[in-house]
Amino acid sequence: MEHPSLQEGIILNRYKRFFADVKLADGEQIVAHVPNTGSMKTCWQPGWRAWVSRSPNPARKLPWTLELTSPGADHLIMVNTGHANTLAGEALRAERIPALAGYREVLSEQKALDSRFDFLLRGHATLPDCWVEVKNVTLAESPPLATFPDAVSERGRKHLHDLTRLRAQGARAAMLYVVSRSDVTSFAPAAHIDPAYALALADARRAGVEVYCYQVDFSEPGHWRLAHALPVEALT
Repeated sequence: MEHPSLQEGIILNRYKRFFADVKLADGEQIVAHVPNTGSMKTCWQPGWRAWVSRSPNPARKLPWTLELTSPGADHLIMVNTGHANTLAGEALRAERIPALAGYREVLSEQKALDSRFDFLLRGHATLPDCWVEVKNVTLAESPPLATFPDAVSERGRKHLHDLTRLRAQGARAAMLYVVSRSDVTSFAPAAHIDPAYALALADARRAGVEVYCYQVDFSEPGHWRLAHALPVEALT
């Protein structure tokens, strides 16, 4: 995806979940919208570098949006969770995820059972339709391990349950974790935060739900994309 024009600054504070105070490079202090409903644990500290975009829409109450933060050493974290589905959709349509390639149609926001899933892949020559749910991953552990969720996620468990039901009905079903930070090298469920989610993911995988994890590549100027797969750990 072509990322928005960005201005660099320093993040000073995040509060009421959807607001952040950012000091721009020219000294101006602004309030930016934070499009991230998660805890944003390990995604910011006062004084970290941050990048914001400005909307041309004059009707917006907050014209600025927090897009990226940086923990240092040139590593980046994409905190705007709305971009994860855009990146996933581009990767699916460009067939950059080999295991999910070969489908003629990539449909967004499709309903099945009691859930709305991010994508439905249809029209493969030999494989059944595939339901795909995307999760944005920003939490990092030490050693450099990406984990999900960053808070207890009943909705996430519901998606896993319904993916399992769809698989039992004969469809393909897949979880696609989009790792939106550059300072990690593998992925695992955050069992210490939401043990029920980790158990549900392991159960879903045993039932035939496919699990994939791809990391965002920020290296190309003006363009972000899902670049390469990360190993998935600790699923039993």
